[in-house]
Amino acid sequence: MRWGILGAAKFAREHMGPAIHAASGAELYALATSDPAKAAGFTAFAPQLKVYPDYDALLADPAIDAVYVPLPNHLHVAWSLKALAAGKHVLCEKPVAMQASDFDGLEAAAKDAGKLCAEAFMIVHHPQIIRARDLVQGGAIGTLTHVDTVFSYNNAGDVTNIRNKPETGGGGLRDIGVYTFGAARFVTGAEPVSVPYAHIRYENGVDTFAQVAANFPAFTYCAVVSIRMQPRQEITFHGDKGFLRLTCPYNANLHDVAQLVLENDGQRVVTERWPAANHYVLQVENFVTSATTGAAYPCPLAFSRGTQVMMDMVFDAGGPPHD
Repeated sequence: MRWGILGAAKFAREHMGPAIHAASGAELYALATSDPAKAAGFTAFAPQLKVYPDYDALLADPAIDAVYVPLPNHLHVAWSLKALAAGKHVLCEKPVAMQASDFDGLEAAAKDAGKLCAEAFMIVHHPQIIRARDLVQGGAIGTLTHVDTVFSYNNAGDVTNIRNKPETGGGGLRDIGVYTFGAARFVTGAEPVSVPYAHIRYENGVDTFAQVAANFPAFTYCAVVSIRMQPRQEITFHGDKGFLRLTCPYNANLHDVAQLVLENDGQRVVTERWPAANHYVLQVENFVTSATTGAAYPCPLAFSRGTQVMMDMVFDAGGPPHD
């Protein structure tokens, strides 16, 4: 499957571009950017890469089968729709949309085009979170009572970063909060019924800290998300007979090694690690398989819509933006 990338984003250059290049069944074929200097970062590892001066020119190339969209958040829906209209499969960076209602158009366009459109939510492709899902849903910790998670980093000094700009859909919740919501939903298979509390701090119109409490049908949930704190990430699933903890659930083997710790009421501790798994490569390979064979994709738009519904609930609970 030949891939094109819309825009020479830093994340695409450092992670998804190399992942497409390395993935089985995928070929990094083209890049659209008007900046030759940015293109050089991609041709350094993919010298055969075709470089187009604009996004429309790349979409017009009939040789391209799939498009990866790493553009700023507010452009995701529009360019995903354009790529689908051009007959391409689409893997769009998270969050694929800015509100849950945006999914209606994406799902309809993907159906009309007969193409796969999905959010690049790489964590669900990693064996650690699949293992966590199997253990939790299989009763390894008894009846699940509570989930708590934290994800933070500090980009206060990077004032030009799109994550610090409200006009591009920036903010911590859309950037990394999406993982804290989606991970809980994926592992438990449950959906939130209410968000009774969300304390959100804003700077210049962008959310930089959020403390969230949610109710699921059979358990409670809390999360801390910030782009103004020392880097930290963890998620714990706590049951009446044990708990399961992922110590690096969101940037596996980048922030730290992917590790799962399971402790039950007999004080038996089981630690599993995945030092070599690359969820970006696994994501591309699963996408290729689903797009070419029709096999179910691990993160369909319906799942991503559910995460966006929770995101919308959190913003509603937090009230209007205020500095």
